[in-house]
Amino acid sequence: MTTAAYPVSAALTVNNLDAFYGKCQVTFDAQLHVGRGEIVALLGRNGAGKTTTLMAIAGFVTARRGKVLLAGNEIATAPAFRRVRAGLSLVPSGSRSLGSLTVLENLQTSAGVSARNGQWSIDKVFGLFPKLRQLAGSQGRQLSGGERQMLAVGRALLSQPEVLMLDEPSEGLAPLVVAELGGMLRRLADAGLAVLLTEQNHGLALDIADRVLFMEKGQIAWEGSASEAKDPEVLGRYLSV
Repeated sequence: MTTAAYPVSAALTVNNLDAFYGKCQVTFDAQLHVGRGEIVALLGRNGAGKTTTLMAIAGFVTARRGKVLLAGNEIATAPAFRRVRAGLSLVPSGSRSLGSLTVLENLQTSAGVSARNGQWSIDKVFGLFPKLRQLAGSQGRQLSGGERQMLAVGRALLSQPEVLMLDEPSEGLAPLVVAELGGMLRRLADAGLAVLLTEQNHGLALDIADRVLFMEKGQIAWEGSASEAKDPEVLGRYLSV
């Protein structure tokens, strides 16, 4: 794949990304793009390099080579906080709220982080997650796993992202909450947000994604539509243990 093959209007474009933990190279020549209003699922076996790819894009892991373009602007050398201010937000796996703060206070810490004007306010987050409005006075440590994930996504949205990345967002959640999460992500994408996620719940990912990338040994080895990714041969090739 080459840069020229990617849509000019892509919200996020990643080219030739080599990511390292210390001296250990984890991803090799990663290339991907995510369009506005699109959900892209980055899937693969454990240890394939999915989380490292997201962390490198977000600026939390060292990338020694490659380009990261956010709405066409190069951000690969920017520190993580500047990437957030530019419109790139990551919800890490097992996201935790600030446990001693209330739900409302957690959201207030994220409001105004972005340098960009955007549509998201605390009131709109409460509209997306009515449960959080009910829990506004509860401390973060008192929330269930699903409620903490809602809060993590709400905090990310308050940074006014153009691109929302989520690392295994359904981890540890009850099936009903997983279904609600999937519907929420689909609605966000349908409203124009670009979404890139990794997910061990492959059924969820394949149900909500527009496109799928499979990683293998630190490289993106396959790309196609979600319907193509459901082919048993493809699933067996990249997901079977």
